[in-house]
Amino acid sequence: MMEKTVRRGTRTGFTTGACSAAAAAAAVQGLVHGSVPEVVDCLLPNGDTVRFTVHDGRCDVSTPDATAHAMVIKDAGDDPDCTDKAHLTADVRVLPGEAGVVRLCGGFGVGTVTMAGLGLEVGGPAINPVPRRNIEDNVRAAGAPVLSHSGLEVTISVPQGAEMARKTLNARLGILGGISILGTTGIVKPYSTSAYRASVVQGVQVAATLGHGVVVLTTGGRTEQFAMKERAALPPACFVQMGDFLRYALDEAVTQGLAEVVIGGMVGKLTKIAQGETITHANRAEVDTELLAQLAARIGAPPEVCAEIAAAETARFAAERMQALGLATAFHEALAQAVVRTLMAPDRYGCKFRLQVLVCDFDGQKMAEADSTLFPPT
Repeated sequence: MMEKTVRRGTRTGFTTGACSAAAAAAAVQGLVHGSVPEVVDCLLPNGDTVRFTVHDGRCDVSTPDATAHAMVIKDAGDDPDCTDKAHLTADVRVLPGEAGVVRLCGGFGVGTVTMAGLGLEVGGPAINPVPRRNIEDNVRAAGAPVLSHSGLEVTISVPQGAEMARKTLNARLGILGGISILGTTGIVKPYSTSAYRASVVQGVQVAATLGHGVVVLTTGGRTEQFAMKERAALPPACFVQMGDFLRYALDEAVTQGLAEVVIGGMVGKLTKIAQGETITHANRAEVDTELLAQLAARIGAPPEVCAEIAAAETARFAAERMQALGLATAFHEALAQAVVRTLMAPDRYGCKFRLQVLVCDFDGQKMAEADSTLFPPT
């Protein structure tokens, strides 16, 4: 049966960081010119200048500590981003007597950093370094006449941020109360993987600060629940849903000097890892069913069954055939060992960490495990 192809759009959008910078620039222009503009040109981190529509602009310049307010609605383009249509809001206040100072604060709906390991100050707002610089650069460009004699305090807020954050990994990373202000280029590409990939890397960084020396990587929610039961002594922040981004997670584990990596998964993703794929998205490579047929043959499956497995389209078919023959445990053990041997090969990760692979079935029940200390690469 042919799977339906989902046609995805190609319209790009803008990051929370770019929208925040645009709102801040508009508010500062209000302080300089006496009214907030309806559109604002904003310089993005990638060097492009983009015009944004400004909403809810207002200012009060009647006192030395003048204030201004502006908001930009995030357009994520055709990317299925949970922060699409977020109201990135900037409130700017003049700081008399603090010439040249630009102070960036987080308001309602912007998360607060509560754990080390993110490259951000604990207790400060979850505004990543690139957006932070971009906001400041745009504020300085727009506010030069004010900054010659005063400072500017910029507070970024997101009215829907607390609700949106529930759909992100922020709480796991110790970012509480709202979303993160993100974006390394300012542009969101349709079905972009960059934001999720960055969250995976951040998750590994946070795990490295906890003192356990281990990160548990899983491919999704079901495998994470399974892995959490298997490694129940570890705190939640040691568990990272890596999705398809094994390579980035493992590279960061090496960078952070973690002594142990645990991978929890099911037959499909683990087969791709065993065959050497470290970006395991369905569009990147097909499952090597010939590899599964070889594993089945190695544990004594009849030749005709092995031929059926090799000709099949999915890894799940192999698992179901092995289950029917009473060989499920042996099959999944062989697969787990194959993952260990592939990843711990000298030309891959060698002896840079201890690796444990945990395998569950489609109901989240444990099927097998393998450990690099017991099944070293051949």
